[in-house]
Amino acid sequence: MSIKVLIFASLSEQLGLSETELAADNLHTAQDVWNGISQQTADAAVRVAINQEYAQFSSAVKSGDEVAFFPPVTGG
Repeated sequence: MSIKVLIFASLSEQLGLSETELAADNLHTAQDVWNGISQQTADAAVRVAINQEYAQFSSAVKSGDEVAFFPPVTGG
């Protein structure tokens, strides 16, 4: 069982990764997923979505979820 992870925009460039899957074992929150893809602490501006809905880093994840990380979105 796994969790699909998507990384967008400048975060993708920074991490050198745009998409991956992680084994769901021992992943309980979006923070755990972040820790599984990066050794860096997430900047306070990093946003997270679980199954295409905005979430918090403390939000629960489960096998089969899609977790996306992205920088703040600006318009213009």
